[in-house]
Amino acid sequence: MTVLKLNREFLTRHLGVCLLMAGLACWFGYDGFVTYPKTPAAALYESIEKSPAPEGCDVEAFKAQKIKTQYGLAGLCLLASLAIGLHLLAVSRFRFAFDETGFEWKGERHPYSDVKSVDRSQWGKGKKGILVLRLERETISLDAWHHVPVSDFEKML
Repeated sequence: MTVLKLNREFLTRHLGVCLLMAGLACWFGYDGFVTYPKTPAAALYESIEKSPAPEGCDVEAFKAQKIKTQYGLAGLCLLASLAIGLHLLAVSRFRFAFDETGFEWKGERHPYSDVKSVDRSQWGKGKKGILVLRLERETISLDAWHHVPVSDFEKML
């Protein structure tokens, strides 16, 4: 029985982006919670804008806005990291195995005759390799970018 395995390239790229987003969340959070609040407003303006504040500029309002911006960026990066991480977790927990007589999915054995239709509309277009199997009560999407060897399964169909 051939078991689909997580594509190492997919895992590496997505895990890298997940870690990058987490790192950026920490960076922006540190600036918003530590660095910006302890920096004098005029010095903060000068470090960001690379010039002294113009006459009449409210540097305290500028500082408050930049702190809020750092909070927002930290939050967005944290959300992105969580979304990517949860997607990786879901993809890694997907279990599918097949052989010459059928396939196993969600712990159940299915003969190939259980497949009512196969949607290949996204198979082989560009770099996509997505198969959609329609069973009596369920639909299974197999993505060759997420798992290997989906292409071997497609050939069996």
